[in-house]
Amino acid sequence: MIAVYPGSFDPITLGHLDIIERGCRLFDQVIVVVMTNPGKTPLFSVSQRLDQIRHSTQHVNNVEVDSYHGLTVDYASSRQAKVLLRGLRALSDFEKELQMAHTNRTLSDDIETFFLATSTEYSFLSSSLVKEIAQFGVPVDHLVPKPVARDIRQCYAKKPQTALPLTETE
Repeated sequence: MIAVYPGSFDPITLGHLDIIERGCRLFDQVIVVVMTNPGKTPLFSVSQRLDQIRHSTQHVNNVEVDSYHGLTVDYASSRQAKVLLRGLRALSDFEKELQMAHTNRTLSDDIETFFLATSTEYSFLSSSLVKEIAQFGVPVDHLVPKPVARDIRQCYAKKPQTALPLTETE
C-alpha cells in the first residue's frame, strides 16, 4: 500500500524523518510530497527542500520525494495512494489534523488518514521552531539532519540577524 506524507518541510526536521522512517516500515511505499502552502513564506525553495529530503532519506529504500501544488487528495489519487500519513506531536495537532482528515474524506472517500504519534524526543519540534532558533545563530544540528543544518547556517549567514527586544531592566 502507498502512503503520501504531505507537508511544507521547511525545513525537514528529525521529527519528520522519524515519521518517514516509521511509515516506511508500515507501508510498501511512502511518498514524501512537498506541498506549496500559500499561507507560508518559505525559507527554502521547493527545489532545495526536495534535495534536503532526498539527502536525508537516502538510507530508506521505499521512500520517494515529490512536490505538488494543489489538493493533497488529488495528488494521492493521481499516485494511487490510499493513505495520507500525518504525524501528531500534541493535542493541538490532533484537533487541526482531525479537521483536515474529515475535510479530505468529503473530497475523496477512498483515501484514509493514518495518524502516527511522533516519538517523545521530537514531540516539541517544528520547522518554525528550528527557524526561530537558527535566526539567532544558535546551532540546530540536534534538531535537523546534518546537511539541513549546514543549509540553515548558510542561509542565515546571508540574512541580517534579528535583534532581540530589550526588556525594561536592560
